[in-house]
Amino acid sequence: MDTKQLIKGIHHVTATVNDAQEDYHFYTRTLGMRLVKKTVNFDNIRVYHFYYADRMGTPGTIFTTFPYKGQPKVKTGEEGTGMIIATALSVPSSALAFWDQRLREKGTKVTHGERFGQPYLWFRDPADLQIELIGDSTDTRAAWLNSEEPAITEATAIRGIHHVTLSIAPEHWDKMIEFLSTDMNMSIAAQENNRIRFDVNGGGAGNYLEIRKDAHAQPGKNGIGTVHHVAWKVTDDEALMAMHARVTELGFAPTEMKDRKYFHSIYFKPYAGMWFEIATMQPGFAIDEPEAELGNKLLLPEWEEVKRAEIEAALPQLS
Repeated sequence: MDTKQLIKGIHHVTATVNDAQEDYHFYTRTLGMRLVKKTVNFDNIRVYHFYYADRMGTPGTIFTTFPYKGQPKVKTGEEGTGMIIATALSVPSSALAFWDQRLREKGTKVTHGERFGQPYLWFRDPADLQIELIGDSTDTRAAWLNSEEPAITEATAIRGIHHVTLSIAPEHWDKMIEFLSTDMNMSIAAQENNRIRFDVNGGGAGNYLEIRKDAHAQPGKNGIGTVHHVAWKVTDDEALMAMHARVTELGFAPTEMKDRKYFHSIYFKPYAGMWFEIATMQPGFAIDEPEAELGNKLLLPEWEEVKRAEIEAALPQLS
């Protein structure tokens, strides 16, 4: 199978965060996103895995977190090269004034900027992750309206992931551009100073990647307050395994296919330490609970149900 056009855009972004209650409150109440799945880290069942997204958890709208507060051996991370250093969420351009006021009223420090002709707000979330709200009025994805936050309206609500920014050391810059252009269905859309924006599968909100050349930065270290990986979407298992074969040919040593219940995926590191995941768009988040009840209760993979009492006892309680 020709793999050059298999990547269809961003599937999700996953970050390591601090306190579960603090994280849940910030993304569902302050930002008004929907918690479409409350489950556990399949590789560490003592830690929640929260999926924040639109109404249905559409690939490209999903931001997920692992709240690791109190877990042994997990330290605060260090931003640097080889890492996703910022996640941009898309809102209508006219909504930025609303978000500036809302975030400041809730105690979040905000700065303004413009990049590639688009205005944005920059801030850090409670775990110290860099988040941007970027004004993109061409984003036609439907907004999720949180009934508990009526101040966030159709005209202001977050539409989904817009792009992520990947920091790259100079020695990996050319190789990374070649890999993205040749094997990840990306093309250079624009360049400003030390930053390139790639269109993924033709571009548009949720179909961008920005890379930044950071000549003086040190390699990043994963931990609390950093993005663990970005996942790229493919249509099905056949496409996933074709990408597995391709990145194996390139020497990136991908994992075996993982069953994440809501999608299947593989992981690999193309250059300099960053994790890429490739994930299928199906079966989706309604596989184990109806749309109206998404995120209301703790869902576990079938193979962990026998440990439910133990798992629930070990997890922090949410209000």
